[in-house]
Formats: sequence, C-alpha cells, structure tokens
Amino acid sequence: MYAIIQTGGKQVRVEEGQAIYIEKLDVEAGASVTFEDVLMVGGDSLKLGAPLVEGATVTATVEKHGRGEKVVVYKFKAKKNYRRKQGHRQPYTKVVIEKING
Repeated sequence: MYAIIQTGGKQVRVEEGQAIYIEKLDVEAGASVTFEDVLMVGGDSLKLGAPLVEGATVTATVEKHGRGEKVVVYKFKAKKNYRRKQGHRQPYTKVVIEKING
C-alpha cells in the first residue's frame, strides 16, 4: 500500500516503513505526526482525491532534524569588481512512515 501526501509545498510518494526527508516540521524528535493532506491512496484499489481523499491519513514518527548540504550562491559581474558569495543549508526533518489509513 502506498500514498501520495503533500507537505512543505511538495508532493511525496510514501510507503509503510519508508524513511523520507521533508521540509522542517515544528515537532520534537521521537514524536508522532499525522499528515491529513493525502492526494492518493494506492494498493489493491486506487482512491483518487479531488483534491484530497476524504478520511485518509498517514501517520509517521519524527526520527531527527538536520540541515542539508551547503549550496553556494556566487554572484559575479565581469569587469565591474562585483563578487558576492553566500552559502545556504536547508533544514530538514527525517520521518519514518508508520501507517497509511485510507
């Protein structure tokens, strides 16, 4: 059984037992979180939402929080002595999918 959920402005295909990295959630590590924005539930029978599947939820456990790899943003204009360097590390939350209710 699998589902497509929406979190952090992105859509993610999840299965039970799968660990995924999503946009940072304001939940402590070890806590349980429920995703109610379920767009589709698949398996033996397919349930499509318009736009959401009624009554479908996905339960997950927060494993850890962290920050991703550094991305370097470098701005440069030739012959003008203009150089700007900036780094960015996107925060994430790692969750493990426990149950899909659909």
